[in-house]
Amino acid sequence: MAVNNQFRQVEIEVCAFSVESCLNAQRAGAHRVELCGGFLEGGTTPSAGLIETARSLLRIDLNVMIRPRGGDFLYSHWEFECMKRDVEIAKKYGANGVVFGILNQNGTIDQQRTSALVALAKPMQVTFHRAFDMTPDPVEALEAVIETGAAVILTSGQRQTAIEGIETIAELVAASAGRIDTMAGAGVNATNAVQLAATGLTALHLTAKTTRPSLMTYRQSNLQMTSSLPTNEYEVVFSDFEKIEAIRRLFLPADDAPF
Repeated sequence: MAVNNQFRQVEIEVCAFSVESCLNAQRAGAHRVELCGGFLEGGTTPSAGLIETARSLLRIDLNVMIRPRGGDFLYSHWEFECMKRDVEIAKKYGANGVVFGILNQNGTIDQQRTSALVALAKPMQVTFHRAFDMTPDPVEALEAVIETGAAVILTSGQRQTAIEGIETIAELVAASAGRIDTMAGAGVNATNAVQLAATGLTALHLTAKTTRPSLMTYRQSNLQMTSSLPTNEYEVVFSDFEKIEAIRRLFLPADDAPF
């Protein structure tokens, strides 16, 4: 497959929920891992043990999700206190960056709290995640995030998938005028990666999700620990090496991959 030299500066970030996924991302040539817990909640703060273990194994950059719970992005006083402590833990264990998003009740960017976490995170880089996509005006939100000092916005263009929101992503890239990096996420794959990259964004964010059956031989049939969520204990979710590598090949030859 031919490498698109036009997009050599496009980075690949893999959203990983396990050590296995982190290692698959590194082996496949990703530039960076976004480490999360809470897969079924869309990503929450990973445990200190997972952060420390991932950092010890990864030579590529490691960003840590800072999100105290699933659901909306309007946080209480104590939830915000937890976020501050989690930023400090990520810094302690050597993360390169942290990822979070905080909104006001009316859906606008909470600039005061976001700015406070950006300052606390230094020298780590800050990505404002897809809470951005829940704001009423993306251009207004872009300017607000830039003012906080965050380095990257992760967005699907306020649509369910990035390819559906590609026009808005292109508008955001143009409006940012190089003042902040734009990373597209949600439904990114080898089929649409080049089209998304053509917007001028700086990075692509993907989970490259796949599943395999659990190795458990005994299976309890009388209950399900995941309650009403759409999965069960006997399915393992992980980031697929081949899916990540397929995207990396679109932008970088093997000799130029980070690792």
